[in-house]
Amino acid sequence: MIEADGLRINRALFVPDSELEERFVRASGPGGQNVNKVSTAVELRFDVAASPSLPPDLKSRLRKIAGTRMTNDDVLVIRAERFRTQERNRVDARARLLELLQRASVVPRKRKPTRPTRGSKERRLQSKELRGRTKSLRRRPKGDGL
Repeated sequence: MIEADGLRINRALFVPDSELEERFVRASGPGGQNVNKVSTAVELRFDVAASPSLPPDLKSRLRKIAGTRMTNDDVLVIRAERFRTQERNRVDARARLLELLQRASVVPRKRKPTRPTRGSKERRLQSKELRGRTKSLRRRPKGDGL
């Protein structure tokens, strides 16, 4: 949830505005004369490594989810230029950061290794045997002399 003083990820986690850095840059694409004069695109930067608001496990999951949006210095960069106004791009960038943080806050369930059942083992062996028979029938008979 986007609040006036920061981003509320869930009940326990909150990122204050002081940890976010916004830069307004020129947008590419259509916009007429406006595109060359007004810096409407927003570049939102969030220093993940230096953030005291996030626990270490969430930071590591965020690094994986962010992909190329994460710099070598562990700074998450989100560029928003979808809209023609600075304010709408600002809200868009914050919403995208919030969505990334919420996805990273979900702890994935551990996989429980399972064993194959006796029936599945038997079915696998039967199909292997049947396949082997089919292939053996394709072979050239012995003693053909060729």
